[in-house]
Amino acid sequence: MPSEQIQWFPGHMAKTRRLITENLKNVHIVIEVLDARVPVSSRNPELRKMTGNKPTILLLNKASLADPQKSRAFVEHYTDPYTVCILCDCVTGEGINKLPDAIRRVLHDRIERYEDKGQSGRHLRAMVVGVPNVGKSTLINRMSGGVKAKVENRPGVTRNKQWVTTKLGIDLLDMPGVLWPKFEDVLVGENLALTGAIKDDILDIECIGLILVRRLREMYPAELATRYKLADTDWQSLTDLQLMELIGKKRGCLIPGGIVDTERASNLLVDEFRAGRIGRMTIDSLPQNDSLTEKD
Repeated sequence: MPSEQIQWFPGHMAKTRRLITENLKNVHIVIEVLDARVPVSSRNPELRKMTGNKPTILLLNKASLADPQKSRAFVEHYTDPYTVCILCDCVTGEGINKLPDAIRRVLHDRIERYEDKGQSGRHLRAMVVGVPNVGKSTLINRMSGGVKAKVENRPGVTRNKQWVTTKLGIDLLDMPGVLWPKFEDVLVGENLALTGAIKDDILDIECIGLILVRRLREMYPAELATRYKLADTDWQSLTDLQLMELIGKKRGCLIPGGIVDTERASNLLVDEFRAGRIGRMTIDSLPQNDSLTEKD
């Protein structure tokens, strides 16, 4: 079992930074898609710098996998006179119907100007941004009513910008998912790895599994104990590694000799967390100050 030290290899963001900067003048509003399970960690500070004062809507996607109480607190925290925050699930479509009206409310003055010029019905243009694997393409496909953008449950699928026209009078510009060059808080990098924003093939899955064990035993112990039938054991006294081995043993992740296959157990734990099978969980905490909600 490796030590809990992750080596991060975020992709180069120079190309995406250039695409975003060059295309900001072509859009009226920015839709930043966040992962509702990690609404702080998935909010790219570099994007906020690049978009400047452009009107913004924050879309907390995958809300059906997140802790409902914490999600409501994050919506309240992020909402201010300049920012609209919406909970949604782009896979099920829940909450997506709120987005077009929110865009029109934010751009009310622009729409009025169009109407005064006899340009009623002129399409609005929105740029969709976010970290990899957060659900941008799924959102666009929902809004367009068909499969317009390539979707896979892995980061890095959208590699170039894509314009998609919808029947809602809103044109969407899908930008590549991008990670910033340096995570100043190690928890941010861990959270992005746990939720799949960082490619699994560049990570040590056993390391990620240990991190997840530690996080869940601290934040959602009841759900962890229920899912893996730990109530008949003194699991709270175990180390993270011992707890991972216990989970692996209970799930039959064994190799000849009765030894626990910790790689297989880690994969199982991470997969079940990402799918929401352990429970609805939010592993970010509310920021202690408003610095994350302000644009630099």
